[in-house]
Amino acid sequence: MIIKNMESADLAAPQKGHRVTQVCWGLLLALSVLIYGSHAPLITLCKVDNKIPFSSSSCVVLIELAKFIVSLGLLFLRGRHSLHIAVSWKHVVPYAVPALLYAVNNNLVVFMQVHMDPSTFQVLSNLKIASTALLYSAALRKRLNRRQWLSLALLMAAGICHTHSSMGTPKQKVDEAIPGTQFHITALGLLLLLVYCIVSGLAAVYTELILKTQRLPLNLQNLFLYFFGIVVNSGAHLASAEVSSGFFDGYSWWVGVIVVTQALNGLLMSVVMKHSSNITRLFVISCSMLVNAVYSVALFNLQLTPLFFVSVFFIAVAIHLYYHV
Repeated sequence: MIIKNMESADLAAPQKGHRVTQVCWGLLLALSVLIYGSHAPLITLCKVDNKIPFSSSSCVVLIELAKFIVSLGLLFLRGRHSLHIAVSWKHVVPYAVPALLYAVNNNLVVFMQVHMDPSTFQVLSNLKIASTALLYSAALRKRLNRRQWLSLALLMAAGICHTHSSMGTPKQKVDEAIPGTQFHITALGLLLLLVYCIVSGLAAVYTELILKTQRLPLNLQNLFLYFFGIVVNSGAHLASAEVSSGFFDGYSWWVGVIVVTQALNGLLMSVVMKHSSNITRLFVISCSMLVNAVYSVALFNLQLTPLFFVSVFFIAVAIHLYYHV
């Protein structure tokens, strides 16, 4: 009887630990969805006369710096043993690649605006889901079954529907009110968009690859990653036209909220890519679109369209197909 009770206790302990892990993961992903969804509304709250009053490149530098400081603090508080690990330049240099790839993409976004209208870019940029999934499957040798590919296709469809549902102004009125905003894309614009999607997927998958293949503590890996983020983005800021104004010009406490939340989200996403996958990250981003809409309804009286509810349906079905929930 005693042995039987001991065996029952041994079985219950792992089950309890598994439930705790599931709850923690659920909270982490929910928090990340909320933060992702809050980014665009926070940017809108920062606007003065419908313009962003601060330097976006300086904001990115501050976000990278905040992530670096937090990672350094966590490394000293929770991973002091890792300070004695022998680290060579071969461990450090690979972390420069994601920073460079993201810098390339940031410049591509600006350049593409000449060759297509913003709405076309928003719709077609959902191809990032396909490029990320293909590179994830190839680089990490993770075979996806038909159900999973179908779920990712539904995520793309949800993104397109959400983009269209956000276009509250009819095309004709937009064209009359703002010259040069007609729906258009050039051949070069389409090529640049494909490069943008591939580079975006490559940066995400490469980051996951080095986080998982190097046997280093995550906080130490983050330290390398965000160090190069600071260096590359500081260079981009100094090279931009925004450097003519002061680094903190136009800052408000809303900008401070953006820096804190985006830094926290970056740290959460590093946990996701280290212990889960980029596919999970794609689902988080897709779910955040819905949270974004809810925030916009509450803060800016946005009117939801039927396409929004189509997006909700597609995402729900995609989650069911991929995760069997």
